[in-house]
Amino acid sequence: MINITSGSLDEFFDSALETAVEIDKDRTVTPKHTIWMEIDDLSMILKPSRTALIKYLREKEFVYYSVVLEDLKKSPSSLNKDLELLAKYELINISKEINSGHGVKKVIKPLYKDETLEFRAAV
Repeated sequence: MINITSGSLDEFFDSALETAVEIDKDRTVTPKHTIWMEIDDLSMILKPSRTALIKYLREKEFVYYSVVLEDLKKSPSSLNKDLELLAKYELINISKEINSGHGVKKVIKPLYKDETLEFRAAV
């Protein structure tokens, strides 16, 4: 399970300190599988249109940008903002593929396709 959480900088460093103590004591490091997010970004990701995009992408191995535009009936500027936010936190990978004789295609690949994503907000 991947925890996507907001929190203070102190909470982030407390978590990192726990890991450092485990390393210093030669213990097996407990994987945390946590993505720390700014609260504003977390609230933006939790908007219905973005959660719908996350669910849509998780059903695919990869998908072309143009297909997402068509399937979800989004404008390019809206989709670009959504993808930029998801890429910022490495929830997706965006690459380019040469389209022989027709330029380049954007390829979007979800990075946590088979993992449970749990969103938490700390206030």
